[in-house]
Amino acid sequence: MDTSKSETLFQRAQQVIPGGVNSPVRAFGSVGGTPRFIEKGQGAYIWDADGNRYIDYVLSWGPLVLGHAFPAVVDAIQQTAANGTSYGAPTELENQLAELVIDIVPSIDMIRFVNSGTEACMSALRLARAYTGREKIIKFAGNYHGHADMLLVQAGSGVATFGLPDSPGVPGGTTANTLIAPYNDLDAVRNLFEANPDSIAAAIVEPIAANMGFVLPDDGYLQGLIDLCHEYGALLILDEVMTGFRASIGGAQQAFNLDPDITTLGKVIGGGLPVGAYAGKREIMQHVAPVGTMYQAGTLSGNPLAMAAGLATLTELRREGVFEQIESRAIQLAEGIRAVMAEFDVPAQVGQVGTMFGFYFLTQPLASIHDYASAKKFADTDRYAQFFHGLLEEGVYLAPSQFEAGFLSSAHTEDDIDYTLAVMKSTLASII
Repeated sequence: MDTSKSETLFQRAQQVIPGGVNSPVRAFGSVGGTPRFIEKGQGAYIWDADGNRYIDYVLSWGPLVLGHAFPAVVDAIQQTAANGTSYGAPTELENQLAELVIDIVPSIDMIRFVNSGTEACMSALRLARAYTGREKIIKFAGNYHGHADMLLVQAGSGVATFGLPDSPGVPGGTTANTLIAPYNDLDAVRNLFEANPDSIAAAIVEPIAANMGFVLPDDGYLQGLIDLCHEYGALLILDEVMTGFRASIGGAQQAFNLDPDITTLGKVIGGGLPVGAYAGKREIMQHVAPVGTMYQAGTLSGNPLAMAAGLATLTELRREGVFEQIESRAIQLAEGIRAVMAEFDVPAQVGQVGTMFGFYFLTQPLASIHDYASAKKFADTDRYAQFFHGLLEEGVYLAPSQFEAGFLSSAHTEDDIDYTLAVMKSTLASII
């Protein structure tokens, strides 16, 4: 595969952009090699600057649930842009998308749009503190909620990929009120509440830990978190930036029958444009300015292009059979990966919920990954790197890190899945 243009572009980028990328994991740091510079996308495929085509299972890290350049989304963006790109004033599009999200997601009464998942989680925690009058928060090792200072403590995602326990530049005082518990460990959470019975404002959790690979919650774990929070007068913030409209049409909270106090959203609700949101119960959300005293603002919040793209995306996703088709492809892929791994007797752990999937190569045959510690201990990152490059050479684009989830879209076909599994089989045969 000729990648000379990508190599030239990467060298050029490194002169003007730190590491040559605008988000760390794009640099292929954990798998080695040169990142592909993408020129266009259509449906389930992307093309790099050298003209190589790939079946895309990254999908802009999740937002493109309908695939690249879905016609209705492109039309919505074009028609909206023709009238202007930003006003700094309310638009009907904001009302329409808010009403649609509230209709889809069971726990949401009100919503505030922002510009990123980081901003959504940061604002949700400020709201929880304002509502409860408390300062401490609980987060879970390996869960990633964006790069706000108070949340860069034992974070997953790029921090896991690069082996950084925290980030230089984060003042110690900023994280002093951030308490850490292992994911999937209710006893540890109870211990934190018992030690801090009147000072914890909220716990924030990824319902599926998809920034340290793909770790599913134990049965009863998420409801147990909600019950513990409410027992001690705290709120539960469900971070559905990644799982929203992907774990099910109503997100992980619908899939697992949960009723969180606050939900954070992103990715899919912007149809591929920058977006985020925090949302929840009316009583809580009415503490947000201007109706309440908890201040949060943003020049581009509710940007009309993002609102139009999100509205077109969710409208299509709600059409009868669309989500179910994507989910069936995800099941086909996950079951196929399990079968390929078993055929070659390769230790692996494969997970899938809704339109999301993920898998680990394991360093030990009987190992099981259920939290951040076991992910770091048992994930075979060297084998993943070999596997990643084998697939890349054959036109299959996975996340360039063992610690990231994968995604399907309505554009992926059975033939795409069959080809992917065939390439996985031939690649495994060549590296084991």
